[in-house]
Amino acid sequence: MNGMLGLIISLPAILIVITVHEYFHGYVAYLLGDPTAKFAGRLTLNPIKHIDIFGFLAFLFLRFGWAKPVPINPYNFRDMKKGMLYTSISGPASNFLFAIPLGLLLRLFPPLLRESFLLPLGGIIGFALFYSLVLCAFNLIPIPPLDGSKALFSLLPPRYAHVEYWLERYGFMLLIGLIMFDRITGIPILWGWIGPFVDIFARLFAGTPAFAAFIHNFLI
Repeated sequence: MNGMLGLIISLPAILIVITVHEYFHGYVAYLLGDPTAKFAGRLTLNPIKHIDIFGFLAFLFLRFGWAKPVPINPYNFRDMKKGMLYTSISGPASNFLFAIPLGLLLRLFPPLLRESFLLPLGGIIGFALFYSLVLCAFNLIPIPPLDGSKALFSLLPPRYAHVEYWLERYGFMLLIGLIMFDRITGIPILWGWIGPFVDIFARLFAGTPAFAAFIHNFLI
């Protein structure tokens, strides 16, 4: 029952989290001179515009996934390197910052996760906190097409461009391989980074026994 209930409650939380992530990619790009996301109809808080069905299913069953990337044209930036850097980190940063008030709500109002009549609302907040931190940590991994790779290569000298091109060609397959390796073998290559990141900041922001019980009941 907990697994099915958790799956149902997690759906709106995931939609909220990916919408925040993609919206701020587009919004920061717009502020820096690139209106591509706005013209594509992606500068919106409508979650339907941001769903990638496979990434959404990965969130549900693998605990980390992806949304439909917001289109960016770096040639519109007033400063291309800074534009790519700030636009890339804006998604993970927005998720991290969004996790703070979510955690504070759970810290200040622990009955949200303890009382059964409040569980739907508290569960959405708890899942949103969890997936915000997961999406932040996952996207900081410097493998294309994740945001961490774009931020990293915007800082590196041009002589490393060949490494970027190679990773862009094979990065997605590498990520899928690492995800499946984690799941099949239980050796936490990706989760060895994501798990401690989520644990440290969830405890820092939420810091309640109720949230620990929520994680145990619905996510373990």
